[in-house]
Amino acid sequence: MKARVYRTGPMDLMHRIHSRHVMSCRLPVYMRRKPCINPTLPHITPTATLTLHCTLLSYIDRSMDVMRGTRRMQSIFPILLVSVLLLVAATSVHGRESAAGAGASASSGGSTKKKSVGKKTGKKTVTALVVFGDSIVDPGNNNAISTIIKANFPPYGHDFGQDHRPTGRFCNGRIPTDFIASKLGLKELLPAYLSPNLTKHDLLTGVSFASGGTGYDPLTAQLASVISMTDQLRMFDEYKQKVRSAGGEAALSAILTKGVFAVCAGSDDVANTYFTMRARSDYSHASYADLMVSHASAFLDGLLAAGAHRVAIISMPPIGCVPSQRTLSGGLQRGCSEGHNEIATMVNAGMTQSVAQLGTKYPGAKLVLMDIYGFLLDMMVRPAGYGFTESTLGCCGTGMMEVSVLCNGVTSAVCGDVKDYLFWDSYHPTEKAYKILVDYVYDNYLQQLIA
Repeated sequence: MKARVYRTGPMDLMHRIHSRHVMSCRLPVYMRRKPCINPTLPHITPTATLTLHCTLLSYIDRSMDVMRGTRRMQSIFPILLVSVLLLVAATSVHGRESAAGAGASASSGGSTKKKSVGKKTGKKTVTALVVFGDSIVDPGNNNAISTIIKANFPPYGHDFGQDHRPTGRFCNGRIPTDFIASKLGLKELLPAYLSPNLTKHDLLTGVSFASGGTGYDPLTAQLASVISMTDQLRMFDEYKQKVRSAGGEAALSAILTKGVFAVCAGSDDVANTYFTMRARSDYSHASYADLMVSHASAFLDGLLAAGAHRVAIISMPPIGCVPSQRTLSGGLQRGCSEGHNEIATMVNAGMTQSVAQLGTKYPGAKLVLMDIYGFLLDMMVRPAGYGFTESTLGCCGTGMMEVSVLCNGVTSAVCGDVKDYLFWDSYHPTEKAYKILVDYVYDNYLQQLIA
């Protein structure tokens, strides 16, 4: 029998990985084996692992064509190869940092700088900021759950506070809700609801229920093993009981009537569930947008029925232009993905109608859809106008695909000057970009909501 010869070049190894797993996106053998138990690591479900596995291999599938014709892609190949082969090992990075990250998140909740509750803003008083959504506004809730979608390890937190610590925020520093809470005069940092060290002050001035990796589509949270929007609403009911215990019925009434409720989700539905995982392949762009709007409207209906009076909904961004989606779907030139952006604009149009209908159903409430699509797109195509030099790559690693466990202190270097970058990793903006974006939405939408 002729001996089988295994070729060992990197392109050949990639071809073998691709041919075995990309086409079917099946769990590879090493993920089917019984896991080694490590008490410092949370249990990672096969589905959540497969989500990231398929994302990586989808990237490899597309990048193989690019590598054949582009030396630049060849130069980053070793990093990609290490990321794939050490996927499970990479999760240990967050395991080693888990205790520190969780503690940092708790610290951000319990040690936020206290200001007088209910600073006068315009004609009315803002008593609290309560937030629901995904990784854009998750300050560390995922630290407390068993999921691979985490950011409580370096280099996340690269510019956070004086000690530059990771907290679970998917950013180099503060995220939008931190800036909003500060502008409203509530506190400098908005804590995660699942932070173990929440204080009475934290409860009475607002928290975030957001979970990185979730979406309006219930399937999105299932695939990533994170907190669904429905579960966030259930947590809100629990939160109301805690507020009653801490400050009485009057305190709860003040939060419901004079607080600001913010909702930010949808990007993971489009980028992960629809395009990367192809988990809704029987839906057209239009029908999937309708599905998202339907679930988003149901969530908002539930929030308003639970007593919220002032609700700000953040629109879908041009998700096809974030670095990872350029890499996965933007072709050789890594342009913006038209399909992603088409669904985003459809969702925004549908949400405009939904918000109007909900306003009629709840006449005592005030809702505003904060349209960030055009402004953020302008930041992406004209970065120099906002003080950036790079808007197509993230600062972490190659900037093309690294996010969550792939953006780690072992395999990912940090760019030279973070302030030059619009994006921190391949999916999330930098603190500087967030501040610019918050200034825009505050001046154009939030002032209207709280007036």
